[in-house]
Amino acid sequence: MKENDIICHPLYEGTFSVGLDKKFNRIDRDDPPAKGALKISLNPFLITGQNRNYLFDVGIGDFGEDTNTDTIKENLAKFGLTEYDITDIFASHLHYDHIGGLAGKGSGYWELTFPEAKLWVSGNGWQKVLNQDEYYDEEKSEFIHFLDAKADIEFLEDTDHPYDDVSINKIGGHTEFSQVLLYDDGEHKYLMAGDVLATRGEVNRNFAAKYDFDAKESMKMRKELTRKAYEEDFTILGYHDSHHPLFQLTDHDKEKGYSIKNIDSNVPA
Repeated sequence: MKENDIICHPLYEGTFSVGLDKKFNRIDRDDPPAKGALKISLNPFLITGQNRNYLFDVGIGDFGEDTNTDTIKENLAKFGLTEYDITDIFASHLHYDHIGGLAGKGSGYWELTFPEAKLWVSGNGWQKVLNQDEYYDEEKSEFIHFLDAKADIEFLEDTDHPYDDVSINKIGGHTEFSQVLLYDDGEHKYLMAGDVLATRGEVNRNFAAKYDFDAKESMKMRKELTRKAYEEDFTILGYHDSHHPLFQLTDHDKEKGYSIKNIDSNVPA
């Protein structure tokens, strides 16, 4: 893939140390997290199609310790776009570090960040969230019910194909209704699986994560998705990767695993 052929760009929001309190505390992307905490980077992805501008997940919004929805707007501006240019948003799953950027309270009350966009979510996943007594806490519950009332939401089936170039499959694992988001316009192919395959470092590891809804299912799907990306030439989008969130699998060895090629997406000056 040549650099000028890249139509997908990570909108890096920062790197965070996340402990048991689930607070996202900003750190440098090269720094280690606090003791006992996870190091998590956030990369919503912009895909500029022929007729639509897609976002695959939208970051944390106002829910970090030093974060807000201005960040994703500023990142879009680097590509000559505003929040009004986004036509469609696809959510890999409904954790707040992936959908928090959908609305903010910078003006003192909730407002949609992307007023013209259609929001595509798992129908079953959305109903599960709404049926909970609380979505994390009181403020986040207000947020999710605001979205339910005001956003232009389209509900996805477990397997769906809303546009010619976008398809979705339920993979479960990290959450009960986690989805893999696939973009294929015949020339460019991108695969984003949220936290099931979130970094380059996960490609050749076989591990069970305590933070998963079903760790065994995540392990299974991680293997299937890496094989799919390799065999079908998808570029993988690593939502939580700190340095190279776009990468391809170029070779496979039974003992060493996959060879990984980083794809750099240069941000316009």
